[in-house]
Amino acid sequence: MRKRNVKPFFYRILSLILLSILFPGVAFCMPEDSHGEAPIFQIRAIIRLRIEEGAADTLTCQGETLCGVQLLPQAYQKRGYMPLWVRGTQPMQHAQHLADIIGRADEDGLDPGDYHQAAIQKLMAAIAEEHAANKPVPPEWLADLDLVLTDTFLLFGTHLSSGRVNPETLHTDWKIKPGTIDLIAALERFTTPGADMDAVIDGLRPPYREYHALRKALADLRALAAASGWPPVTEGSTLRPGEHNPAIATLRHRLVASGDMDPSPQDSDKRLFDASLEAAVKRFQKDSGLEPDGVVGRKTFAMLNVPVEQRIRQVVINLERWRWLPRKLGNRYVMINTANFRLKAVESGHVAVSMRVVVGRPARRSPVFSANITYLVINPYWNVPPTIAAEDILPELKKDVAYLAQHNLRVFQGWQSGTREIDPWSVNWHAYHGKRLPFRFRQDPGPHNALGRIKFMFPNSFSVYLHDTPHRSLFKRAQRDFSSGCIRVESPRVLADFVLAEDPVWTNEKLDELIKSGDTKTIWLRHPVPVHLLYMTAWADGSRGLQFRNDIYHRDEDLQLALNQRRPKPSEMLTTVIKQKS
Repeated sequence: MRKRNVKPFFYRILSLILLSILFPGVAFCMPEDSHGEAPIFQIRAIIRLRIEEGAADTLTCQGETLCGVQLLPQAYQKRGYMPLWVRGTQPMQHAQHLADIIGRADEDGLDPGDYHQAAIQKLMAAIAEEHAANKPVPPEWLADLDLVLTDTFLLFGTHLSSGRVNPETLHTDWKIKPGTIDLIAALERFTTPGADMDAVIDGLRPPYREYHALRKALADLRALAAASGWPPVTEGSTLRPGEHNPAIATLRHRLVASGDMDPSPQDSDKRLFDASLEAAVKRFQKDSGLEPDGVVGRKTFAMLNVPVEQRIRQVVINLERWRWLPRKLGNRYVMINTANFRLKAVESGHVAVSMRVVVGRPARRSPVFSANITYLVINPYWNVPPTIAAEDILPELKKDVAYLAQHNLRVFQGWQSGTREIDPWSVNWHAYHGKRLPFRFRQDPGPHNALGRIKFMFPNSFSVYLHDTPHRSLFKRAQRDFSSGCIRVESPRVLADFVLAEDPVWTNEKLDELIKSGDTKTIWLRHPVPVHLLYMTAWADGSRGLQFRNDIYHRDEDLQLALNQRRPKPSEMLTTVIKQKS
């Protein structure tokens, strides 16, 4: 029997002891001596070399651009550059599981091709081929696989938890900040033996029921698209309940295909606009943000004929928007979806208050951000914002100075406190323009004040707030984008009760008394209430199913263009090395 050379074995043991001293807490596996197995320390050395040779802003792995240039060094330095995904010369179970997860990235509206999918598949196949041929696996392949898998996890985790696109690069009036996730800690949990890997990934997703409901809706829409979607309804004359028309059969087919109504009995007249079809049309109109009158006119035809592929894109866009949100909205908070013209106040996960709102028109759209309602103003003055003064009031003044008296507006010399009031008839308004208008216009409290009786303040850079309004008729409309950016609320008194609920001083009777007095008073909240102004054009409602809204601010278009910009295609990773080896 051949004697074993004990010197190399001794040096390996000595190396393990030294590494254990240098890197306490790191598990170092003793590589086997069998033919074809790459020593783990060779893999470690190559990983370290790859990282240390990478530039500060660029890190490549045999031509494959890695994105985690900041996090990759942290992930490996912490463990002494030992591999995360390979043991001996075999990828661990975790590697294949991550590859499978990446293959399903489209379930979250993300593209598997963004996450080194082709490179991982090619490299794992090459390693498997070497094993099948009983050939030694080059340690470079194993090191590269480990680096690419780590980068994949970090990149996918970033996109899944915070979004693929930075919204502030698209819109200057979008200032909401996503929550932060410790991706290094998540990576360590995922690669721990026996880990619940699916639970780790699910923990990266936005922690909202709405996100998961929309994710399921995406799967349902894709299944519907695979089954040819829904048929278009040829637009013609308006279709009304009680009518008999061949086009009604197509309308019925369209609503059945999308799940908006149940199939009719076989012996029923498909061309009759009966009560069941009217109810389905009204439900569809309500779910589409239209007037639910049961009449199929121009707007309803337009919504019916949006193809299922476009609805899929709309769902993908709004999944991305959910990833932009903070991971904690608060136990008690107010949320406004400007695309839906609706406000809801939430407490302990349940909607306590829901009401209609009026939002900014497209030329003066309401922004997107999060803040805290810190105080209320009862019977507020309205100091007209400079934009409104220049664009709305000044043109009227040039026509007739009496406009101010008709709208209970007063003029002051400037914006500083204590500036004197001036007689508007003494001013030559034709001498002023939008960029030169030093005056302040103020409307006193009262029933005709533009802010109504209550103003909800949450200091922000946009000077936007919530307020009452004397123009109540606007709330009856389905599309309510008429303001100059601030949000008019349908039931300000109900909202005031919600934000003041934790302050026992302000009882209903005391607040009503103050409102009736006409006196202006600021009420500071003992506990500020978070408010989130959002923009969602698609969501899944638990009771009513999938909802869509028109893109009134054309934000969907900008986001779709950004999502279409794929990162550079991965190079044909390892092709040269594999060819050389074979």
